[in-house]
Amino acid sequence: MTKNVIVAQSGGPSPVINSSLRGIIETCRMFPDKFGKVYGGWHGIEGVLNEELLDLSSQNYEEIALLRNTPAAGSIGTCRYKLKDKQQKDFQRIMEVFKAHNIGYFFYIGGNDSQHTAFKVSELAKTRGLDLIAVGVPKTIDNDVGDNEFKLIDHTPGYGSVARYWSHIIQNANEENMGSSPADPVLVIQAMGRKIGYIPAAARLADPGRTMPLQIYMAESKVSIDNLVDNVNDQLKKDGRCIVVVSEGFDVGGIGEVKDAFGHTSFGSSQNSACQTVVNYLNNKGLKARGAARGQVMGTDQRHTTTYASIVDLDEAYKVGQKAVEIALYEGNGWMATILREPGIIYNVRYDKVPLEKVALSERTFPEKWIAQSRYDVTDEFLAYVRPLIGEDWPSVPMINGRQRFARLDMKFAIKKLPVYQLEAYEKQ
Repeated sequence: MTKNVIVAQSGGPSPVINSSLRGIIETCRMFPDKFGKVYGGWHGIEGVLNEELLDLSSQNYEEIALLRNTPAAGSIGTCRYKLKDKQQKDFQRIMEVFKAHNIGYFFYIGGNDSQHTAFKVSELAKTRGLDLIAVGVPKTIDNDVGDNEFKLIDHTPGYGSVARYWSHIIQNANEENMGSSPADPVLVIQAMGRKIGYIPAAARLADPGRTMPLQIYMAESKVSIDNLVDNVNDQLKKDGRCIVVVSEGFDVGGIGEVKDAFGHTSFGSSQNSACQTVVNYLNNKGLKARGAARGQVMGTDQRHTTTYASIVDLDEAYKVGQKAVEIALYEGNGWMATILREPGIIYNVRYDKVPLEKVALSERTFPEKWIAQSRYDVTDEFLAYVRPLIGEDWPSVPMINGRQRFARLDMKFAIKKLPVYQLEAYEKQ
């Protein structure tokens, strides 16, 4: 007897998130005797709660194939709705939606908090006696899911592409800074990364030989802003110019923080930025060179620019989606599909499973051993870890009339069978 499927996404998108979605859809189609309709939760778990289930089974095969090079999460949407343990009405509603639509499989694509949601749903199914298999699919550009020994997961889909983005952006910035340095000797560029430094660290890929006057400040660098000024001025005395990559989470004091639903600082919505604070501080303290510091805050293009996607990342995101379906078929409930690196000098990975309870709300940090002694660089060991993830070539992005051709899904939804529901977290708003 077949059971229907819901796949949903949560948290920040990535350049390859739809590749995992495609992997799930296409693999489910291979087993028509096991999987019935495949639905997409429209804007993540909110779509499940609102009974907004996009029919993915009826989509044109060509549009599903185009998900490979369709960035961000516009295909089925994402959300930042957190299911807290006390929200029992929300959990009850999820069970009601699953029962009403004969859902036997639930795949949730996302990071730390999303894996916690998948874990809670898997546990709820056990306690409520629901015939449901919940499997997590990892996704986060922050690369912070899992453990510091890299035994649960080696890297998360999405990270290889944002690392590739930074390797190229810094190369471009260096060309500009070389030309404009008499007037603008210091260029400060802000990277995403609330507390974990994998994204700014990837900037070193632009210059593994360390010929650029490049300094990288992660949240973990634990360098004061005054020490940063001294380091930059030392660089100016030596080279006459300096490129500073600063994490959005680098401690510069209060920036008028705004929090999202998960309780994380939303740097793009806050009143100030680490970049602007550093620029202002450098200019107020004075540079050991003519001209002034200026800054750039790189935005969500880090996670939605498909031309910077890593081919390695695209392929691995697809295969980890496939692995999730395989787990659902043969291993059952309560797992996350994972990517583990094989030992040896030749880069190779295998796809496996880990218990959801071990990755739910996990937060891997950037290893101290990968921070250089100067505190504003990373080690060659880190470069050996990250270099294979960015690939060797450009992705092939379909174009029509000079415009990128993204997947455009037919907005056909399942017929609603339940009363309208007010999401529990929004009841008092």
